[in-house]
Amino acid sequence: MEIIDLLGYFGALAIGIVLGLIGGGGSILTVPILVYIFSINPVTATAYSLFVVGTSSLVGTLNSLKKRLVDFRTALIFAIPAFTAVYITRKYLVPAIPELIYNSGNIVLTRDIAIMFFFAVIMILAAVSMLKRNRKNSTQNAEIQFRTSILCLQGFVVGLVTGLVGAGGGFLIIPALVLLAKLPMKRAIATSLFIISMNSLIGFTGDLQNRAIDWPFLLVFTGIAISGIFIGAYLNRYINNNKLRKIFGWFILIMGIYIIWKELSL
Repeated sequence: MEIIDLLGYFGALAIGIVLGLIGGGGSILTVPILVYIFSINPVTATAYSLFVVGTSSLVGTLNSLKKRLVDFRTALIFAIPAFTAVYITRKYLVPAIPELIYNSGNIVLTRDIAIMFFFAVIMILAAVSMLKRNRKNSTQNAEIQFRTSILCLQGFVVGLVTGLVGAGGGFLIIPALVLLAKLPMKRAIATSLFIISMNSLIGFTGDLQNRAIDWPFLLVFTGIAISGIFIGAYLNRYINNNKLRKIFGWFILIMGIYIIWKELSL
């Protein structure tokens, strides 16, 4: 096994650790690792990412069930309109956006660039919301209070955004669960893993008939990522809600700034 392969499998471990710690971010890491380290076609890498992140999130969900951290009522209220919005966005809205949005002199704005900028802005706004949030709602035993209609609307809006940027949505789901549903951070992480697992695995089934799957590689890669989930869950015990929220906030803030820098450099 070459050093570059070892680096890629170490990246798989990191994916699981990130998912176990913050309940999202795995899709951000998975595709670059598969494309740039294992030289997998980007379209196939996206399908593999759905399986890796979905399966790892499902295992993380099962682990959270033992601790009774998953809020299924909130998950279903949020997920149903979110899934509906993702479908509508991918089927009707995205194809309606022109390939070339603006072209004047040296300024060229394509659909891909616009979506990536939108992706980065949403990440930064979510990060700021998490970092500025009042600490009084961050205790593990906080009472869960929310209005169903508002959470449904939030789920639909998040679904629209997720459909536009094509990401797993953990960086959007967790702030919504924390800020709107008033879930403590660790319950929000567990509930987010449940939502992500359903979304990703259902999405992966759409690729089964469209492309050949390298199951031996995919299962090994996924197994390593699952190991990382347990490491992340173990580390989670020693990080309180306030610190975990800040770590998550800074993580997505850095990723958002990086995406903007990368697009501008292109």
